[in-house]
Amino acid sequence: MQRLLTALVFVFIASIASAQTRSVFIEDLTSYEIRDAMAAGKTSAIIFAGGLEQNGPHMALIKHNVIARYVAGQIAERMGNALVYPIMPFSPAGDPIAKTGHMRFPGTVSLSSEVFLGVMRQTAQSAAAAGFKNIFLMGEHGQGQSEIRVAAESVDADWRAKGVRVYYVSDVNTKAGQQISAYLKEKNIVAGGHAAVAETSQVMFLDQGKTLIHADKFAVSAAGPETTTGVGGNPGPATAEMGKQFLEFKVSSAIDQMKTLMAQK
Repeated sequence: MQRLLTALVFVFIASIASAQTRSVFIEDLTSYEIRDAMAAGKTSAIIFAGGLEQNGPHMALIKHNVIARYVAGQIAERMGNALVYPIMPFSPAGDPIAKTGHMRFPGTVSLSSEVFLGVMRQTAQSAAAAGFKNIFLMGEHGQGQSEIRVAAESVDADWRAKGVRVYYVSDVNTKAGQQISAYLKEKNIVAGGHAAVAETSQVMFLDQGKTLIHADKFAVSAAGPETTTGVGGNPGPATAEMGKQFLEFKVSSAIDQMKTLMAQK
C-alpha cells in the first residue's frame, strides 16, 4: 500500500513538473496539464492580440503575431505564474469595403471593432471559467487598444465578485513605444512609423529562419510615400540587436505594469 501511495505521489509530481516546464502556451498542453499547472500556481492567464497586415515589400504579414507570441511567452516565463492563450491573429486594420488603412493592400485581415471586442471578451470569459484568477489582456497592434480595454473592464465587472480579476495591460504598447522612440532618438535614427526601423528590427531578431525579412527590398520600402509602399519610413537602419532591445522594452514594461495592477487589487 505504501509503495502504491509513493508511486501515485511521484506520478502527480511528475505531471505537475511536466506542465511547468513543457510549455507556457496552453495550445501545446493537454487540459490535464493545464489543470495541474494551475494547481501548482500558474493561476494567471495572458491573452495577447496580434494582427495580420501588410508591411510593404520587405516584411511578411505575420509581424505582429510573431512579436506577440515571443513577448507573451517571455512574460509568462519570467512571471512564473502564467500561461498564454493562443495569440489572437487578427485585429482592426481598416475597412474592407471602402479599402481604408491596411486593407488597401493584399493579405491584410481586418476585424470590425465589434467582432474584435467580442472575441477578446469571450476569450477572457473562457479563461475565467477555466479557473484563472488573474487575466491580462494586451495587444501588439496599435488599433484595437480601446476595444481590449473595454473587454477587460467588462469581464472584470462580471467576474470580480467571484474572485477573478481581469486587467488591460497598456504599457506593452504605449510605454514600450515611448522607450523605443527615445532609444532611436538618442542614436540619431529616424523612427518612422508603420513597418519602419523599429518593427523591422524586432522581426529581424525573431526571424531565425531568415524568411520574414527581405533586406533587398529596403530601398523600395523607404522610397515612399506610405500610400504607395505601405511603409511609413526607412527600415534600412534596422538591426537584430536593436530588435532584441525593443522586445525587452515590451516584456519589462508589461511585467512592471502587471505587478502594479495585481498589487492594487
